[in-house]
Amino acid sequence: MDNRLKEELNTLQNNLRTKINLKNTFQVDEIHTVAGVDIAYWSENNVDYGVCCIVIVDYSTKEIIEQVEYKGKVEFPYLPGYLAFRELPLILKAVKMLKNIPDIYMFDGNGYLHKRHMGIATQASFDLGKPTIGVAKTYFKIENTDFAMPENIAGSYTDIIIDGEVYGRTLRTRVDVKPIFVSCGNWIDLDTATKITMHFIEKHSRLPITTRYADLATHEARKRYQN
Repeated sequence: MDNRLKEELNTLQNNLRTKINLKNTFQVDEIHTVAGVDIAYWSENNVDYGVCCIVIVDYSTKEIIEQVEYKGKVEFPYLPGYLAFRELPLILKAVKMLKNIPDIYMFDGNGYLHKRHMGIATQASFDLGKPTIGVAKTYFKIENTDFAMPENIAGSYTDIIIDGEVYGRTLRTRVDVKPIFVSCGNWIDLDTATKITMHFIEKHSRLPITTRYADLATHEARKRYQN
């Protein structure tokens, strides 16, 4: 990557980083709807495409109340640590299609659990103006720090602590399944992010239904567009 571009991206992310608030700006009993967000990619004739799917779920009934998708060309290259710049344009186009405005967005990806605390869940929050949560399936090592495996009990967790700061949480959502990695996006604390994640866990998956439905929708959409 061009060093000048890297410096510009780092400056943008570090400026946003000063505006992160890891405290709840809402009451949990005020949550009515939560959106799951995911993106799938593919290439055709050396052109990269992506489809973003957003699924809004009722917090109480866990029923899907709205689902949208947006497909478009991907203009930004794949650069580890800077995925938000690649994903945000597609996400914001999909958000514009929503008829309902969710109270919280959950992303298939990281938030504060990022070298500069600027995973997609955090960086997107500034455009969305809503509390956000990152839920990742895998952990990409930060500062050579690994995670500790939680007990094999549903709801058990270990915090990922780097240089004395909690970046995120390794969460065992179900017995005998691999853990997932939960982190704050913005305007929420880690305990609440964990509670909301566990609220949406059902017996069919280790993932909360919000991001699971979005993940399934993106794979289905990609298959449809490729055909």
